[in-house]
Order: sequence, then structure tokens, then C-alpha cells
Amino acid sequence: MTLTKPDYRPRLIDTEIHHHLQTFGAVCVEGPKWCGKTWASLHHANSVIYIGSPENHFQNRTLAELSPDLVLSGEVPRLLDEWQEVPSLWDAVRHSVDQQTEKGQFILPGSATTNHKGILHSGAGRISRLRMRTMSLVESGHTTGQVSLRALFDEPLKPYVTEPVSLDRWIELTVRGGWPGSIDLDFQQARTVPGAYLQALVEDDMYRVDGVSRNRRKVEMLLRSLARNESTIASNLSLRKDILEDEEIDITPKTIGDYLDILDRLFLLENQPAFDPNLRSSVRVGKSPKRHFVDPSLAVAAMGATPDMLRNDLRTFGFLFEALVERDLRTYAETWGGKLFHYRDASGRKVDAIVELPDGRWGAFEIKLGGNQVEQAAEKLVALKQWMAADPQARPPAILGVICGIQNVAMTRPDGVLVIPASTLCP
Repeated sequence: MTLTKPDYRPRLIDTEIHHHLQTFGAVCVEGPKWCGKTWASLHHANSVIYIGSPENHFQNRTLAELSPDLVLSGEVPRLLDEWQEVPSLWDAVRHSVDQQTEKGQFILPGSATTNHKGILHSGAGRISRLRMRTMSLVESGHTTGQVSLRALFDEPLKPYVTEPVSLDRWIELTVRGGWPGSIDLDFQQARTVPGAYLQALVEDDMYRVDGVSRNRRKVEMLLRSLARNESTIASNLSLRKDILEDEEIDITPKTIGDYLDILDRLFLLENQPAFDPNLRSSVRVGKSPKRHFVDPSLAVAAMGATPDMLRNDLRTFGFLFEALVERDLRTYAETWGGKLFHYRDASGRKVDAIVELPDGRWGAFEIKLGGNQVEQAAEKLVALKQWMAADPQARPPAILGVICGIQNVAMTRPDGVLVIPASTLCP
């Protein structure tokens, strides 16, 4: 009998957790705070101990520090919530797994990459790591799930008409974000959650990672710069230049790197790597990743943008919409072992999203907010495929697609490019 909450909404990661518990002695579920790690872990656990609970003067944490074995005893799989409060638990779990030799003994959810000081063993072969994110649109019930991303590679896209989604609705979904705790809140309540998240990050979470105090103003300026550069390949140098436009702020490259490292360790950022199609030609392929917040609602909050502001600045919202779709594409692809990239080369060719299958096939996708942008996007994709097909060393895309927000017709164009309403995607 697991500890599933009565109102638990199934998550795509559930299948992966189940599989890894059957394969490894323990599973570490990592991801940003408030993304639902504990609730998902409880769905698979038969007992739990809350290491960070303040009950009885943090008794559980004290027990774990005095003798980790005292908190490992319980029906398996046993959930050790916020185990990172006592990093030595990692080695205790690894040792227990070695001694018991059984699969699926422990689940360890964590919201920050722990400092390796005090940890003696990586846990390789014993403890697997899974990455969890905020809810995708199909998990939160905001997409129809009529178009399977995986099936597009093997089956023709059946034409159909779906319900249209307005610009205001896309703005609402982006501002709201995929935070499970706000899924049942009305919009005015839900839109305050990302701002509260960033406030907690600046005031407490960054310090708790390594005990180092940081300049709050500089952190806030970096977050704002990251937000302004959402879905772009801005370098650290570009971020610093952006921040230095405020004459009252002086920030060094080293400080930028330090702050970005902490934000990475808190799973706040998730960059989209560049795709290498293994072209053995003279073409130079860009290697810089696209920058993303783990959820586009955080970019909205960092900029202090309102729905009215986004409605009146569609160029900025276009980048945020792209981030929303790419967040979901990554989640969907990883459920079946796929990966998400972007493509850019020295000749100026670029593609918003590349989805690669485990067998090496890949698809090129442009992400557009309006239906009036489909024609130009399709032409660009067709030109890319023709160019790669003409190179004997190239690995051309298996499929081409334009994922569109304000579009309610799914179809295959005469040139073979798929037109996919963003509101219909699922794994």
C-alpha cells in the first residue's frame, strides 16, 4: 500500500520511477522546489521519514546525523525526504543497498545538488538519478494530447480540427507556469507563485546550498538578465554587459559564473544544448546552448511582466512561448529516451528545437506563436533538409514540423512539413 495522496495527479515521471526502482537499489529524484518531487515519490513509497521536519526540535535530522541507520529502517521503498539536510545519508543508503542487494529500497527526492564534501562514494550502479520538472501541459490537463510526439516519427499525421486557443490563454498558461501547488488556484492567485518562488530563492535557498551570502541586488539583476535572454544563446559576457547597463551595479565575470553555478545546483536553469548532426564537411556547427529557466513563468516574474505587457510585446512573448513548448518537448522526449537540442551553424541556419530518438533519427521543429508564421517557418525547414540531403556526410532530419500556438488545424503540408497545434502535443 503506497502513500499516494488522494488528489495526486499522475506525472509522466511515474513510469520512470517505477522502472528505476525495479532496476536499482535506490532512486534519487532531483528537480526544482515545488515541482512535485515529494508527492510523486510518495506515490511509489511504502514508508517515509521527513528529514527536514521541525517536529520535536528537528528530531529526525538529529537522528540522521547521530546514526543514519536509525532513519533507514522501514518498509521499502522508503522515502527519505530532503535527505540533503544530512549529506552522509547518501553513503548510508549506498551501503545499505550493498548489504541488502535488493532493488527498490529507497527514494531520495532533492531540490539542490549537494556539496560532495562528506560523501565518499558516487553511488554508481546503486543509486540512479532522475530529473523532474514542473508540470507539462498534458500533465496539468491544458492540452488535448491528440498528437503523440513519438508517433510522428512512424505514423502519418492525421488531419483534424481542434478547439482554438487564444493569445490570452497562452499568456495565462505561461504566466501561471506548471507548478503543481497552483494548479487549482484561480489565475490571480497562481500568477503570484513564481514571484514568491524567486523571492525565497534570493532570500534563503541560495544561502542554504553552501552557506555563502550573496549580493541580493546582483542576484536579482542576473535573474532579470536571464529572463530578458530567455530562449537565446546569450553568453556570460552578454549577461554581464546587460547587467552593467545599470550604472549602480558592478559585477565581475567570476561572480556571474558563481551565481549561475548556484542557480544550476538549485535546478532553476536548464539549458538546451546545441545539436551536432555529425556533418563531416566544412560547415561549422554552433556549440552554445540556449538559455532557459526551468519554467517560463519564472522569466515572467523576473522581468516583472504582466499579461498586458506581454500582450503588447509579442516579440518578447514569442520567446516565452517558445520556452513553454520546449519545456514540454524535453519532458515528452525523455519519457521514451529522447533528447532535446537546438541547431545553429555558421551559415545562419537555425532551428528552434531538435528532438532526437534513441535510434539516432531526429526531427526539426520550428515553434511559432501565430499561424501567419507557418509558411516562412516551413520554407526554412525544407531548405535545411534539402541542404543536408545534398551532403553525402549529412544525417538529414526524419521529420519536419511547425508547432504553432494560435492554430487549430493539424495537417501535413504538400511539402511534407507537419503543422501541429501546440495545444495537442503529448509524449
